[in-house]
Amino acid sequence: MEMGRASKTALGVAIRRAAHQLVDRPPVLDDPIAVRLVGSGYRGKMGRASHRVGRDFRAFMAVRSRSVEDRLAEAVAQGVRQYVVLGAGLDTFAYRNPYPELRVFEVDFPATQAWKQALLDEASIALPAGLTFVPLDFERQTLAQGLAKAGFDARQPAFFGWLGVVPYLTLAAFRATIDTIAQLPAGSAVSFDYQLAPETLSPQGRTAFNALAKRVARAGEPFRLLFTRDTMAAELRRAGFERFEQWDYEQLNELYFKNRADGLKLSAVGLGMLATAWVQGCAAR
Repeated sequence: MEMGRASKTALGVAIRRAAHQLVDRPPVLDDPIAVRLVGSGYRGKMGRASHRVGRDFRAFMAVRSRSVEDRLAEAVAQGVRQYVVLGAGLDTFAYRNPYPELRVFEVDFPATQAWKQALLDEASIALPAGLTFVPLDFERQTLAQGLAKAGFDARQPAFFGWLGVVPYLTLAAFRATIDTIAQLPAGSAVSFDYQLAPETLSPQGRTAFNALAKRVARAGEPFRLLFTRDTMAAELRRAGFERFEQWDYEQLNELYFKNRADGLKLSAVGLGMLATAWVQGCAAR
């Protein structure tokens, strides 16, 4: 996205997460804040997001957040007390954070953060004491510099959630981010989603990918960075991560959508993957 302009894709994600709360029972991600944040100003878009045709995309938006928050819960249980939401957009975790001891840093473009704070104020959603906004241009400033200015403690482990960002980055910016995280103390981790390269997809998947790519390009946020499962594994190893996991639609369906009465699940189109990588032992500095 461009500096000085709020993210249109962030709004689309928030609308689908809100629709998930209203039409899918039980919700995979319990997020009542999403409905309040979106408000009543997007009735038409909410209706389209609630339609049966949009269930697959809606399900993926919900399950990727649920998966990250499940990994975060594991990290908190191991003593992690810092959570960084990279490209936070309209993410709502900080406003329903169940861990009083957990500090949350929301990192995003200044324009997107200003827009979000206006929506929060309009919805009368209070800013929690443990939240810090970190304005940052991912392509022009280093993550380490931005976090340091915000009071992040690089001597302590941290968990990073990074959703809906990787496909829009350059390879250099992606590498700079995972390299920074890989240098943090043992116990740190990053959980994120990425877009699969179209050549790895079925004909149905390629059709869906092309439609999505056109949609985000029209919003001014075109896809720039795509991976296969193998090339992502190679990138994580290059950064120094020895332990990582990747989940495709079949694994996510088994974990989060099994035996649902409403039949909600991810389709075989399988455009996106989820990955989590952990820092182990002594990070090289």
